[in-house]
Amino acid sequence: MATIVFCSVNKMAGTSARQCLASHLKGLVSAGESRLQLPSANSPSLTLLRGTRSFSRGFSVRFMSHGAAGRSSAGRTRTRALALGGATAVAATTVISGFLVNANHFQRAEMAAKVSQATQEKEPDGDIMERCRGFMSPPVTDIRVMQETKGAMRTKMELLIMETQAKFCKALEEVDGGTFKVDQWQKPDGGGGVSCVLQDGKVFERAGVNVSVVSGYLTEEAARQMRSRGKVLKGKNGKLPFCAMGVSSVIHPKNPHVPTLHFNYRYFEIEQEDGSHQWWFGGGTDLTPVYINEEDAFHFHNSLKEACDKHNSQYYSKFKKWCDQYFYIKHRGETRGIGGIFFDDLDTPSQEEAFSFVKSCAGTVVPCYLPIVYKHLNDSFTAEEKGWQQLRRGRYVEFNLVYDRGVKFGLATPGSRIESILMSLPLTARWEYMNEPPEGTREAEMLKVLRNPKEWV
Repeated sequence: MATIVFCSVNKMAGTSARQCLASHLKGLVSAGESRLQLPSANSPSLTLLRGTRSFSRGFSVRFMSHGAAGRSSAGRTRTRALALGGATAVAATTVISGFLVNANHFQRAEMAAKVSQATQEKEPDGDIMERCRGFMSPPVTDIRVMQETKGAMRTKMELLIMETQAKFCKALEEVDGGTFKVDQWQKPDGGGGVSCVLQDGKVFERAGVNVSVVSGYLTEEAARQMRSRGKVLKGKNGKLPFCAMGVSSVIHPKNPHVPTLHFNYRYFEIEQEDGSHQWWFGGGTDLTPVYINEEDAFHFHNSLKEACDKHNSQYYSKFKKWCDQYFYIKHRGETRGIGGIFFDDLDTPSQEEAFSFVKSCAGTVVPCYLPIVYKHLNDSFTAEEKGWQQLRRGRYVEFNLVYDRGVKFGLATPGSRIESILMSLPLTARWEYMNEPPEGTREAEMLKVLRNPKEWV
């Protein structure tokens, strides 16, 4: 059997640290195409996660102490087991700065990165063809066209969303053991996408990671939505040519102690009657747990805060509040989950700086979520806890179908791929008449947080 040896060089405080990883080709080649990707400074996520698992086994420790039902033992000291340095864990160099072990209690593990922002944000070297080899499929735009326009924001963004899709899918395959179905599709009047779906796996009931790169003319409904947000759109002969692209993902785990994750990062460009272009970025990442775990919430929000703080110290608080307001189920009087960040219509301070911010946010997806998945992977759960998960999923469905802006835009755009739009829905959900958990239960505690969003960092 052929063996591929991966090598990467990390620079930390002036010292070179070389790491080589041997991985067999088995299972990584399908349909005649290799899906191997050499790790780079921008994509150490799998190495980090494998290291985390190996560390746990090698020292016979666990992320959290668990009672008989797999939950945190009451009365014990709260830990920061998941404070892995958040967005800095994406950096090419990480060190474990400290840990305390008490029986099977994994008390603390910090991942610190000591590289400059300039190094972290640097575009990967090599031509576009080389970068595309690591994607889940060829990009939507012809590679030759991308080579000719590699300085354009459309090209930069398409490469970013394809890379984000590939990194996240491979990290999820690592933990689940399953394989994503890769489905390429075309939009009749321009563009297309790549839908990657892992369904009914060992860990994930449904995991979808979609990329879309579409173009055409805005419909009146879509233009009306944008004007309602303050956009001044002047089309030629009533037509508004547009280009929209983004990566979107929703993860629905089987275990009710593993949270649902959603993220979306997108770029929009419109050509006006005078030939000028309006552009903006949007997106965010948010977490929807079934039960509250404060360590998980801290780790998740702190990761996002670190990514925001690199660009603007006001971004996290502003976008965290925006997220709580956006993912709000008005007819229920509760938020969909514990939030994260959300922003839209971002067109300042410059196109390159806005893109750099989006790139930092996309880079947090694996390190802010996968440690939480590994932490609760083997938690036991009861039938009652599974039933509560099904009810919370019902709320998730209600928000997506009634309020979500992306779903509305997709359904209002002719030629949209309905399967990809509705990929965000879980395989199973439940609605019960007048369900209200008893006071003092963990379910009631969850509802209190959803009705009164907290500051986690």
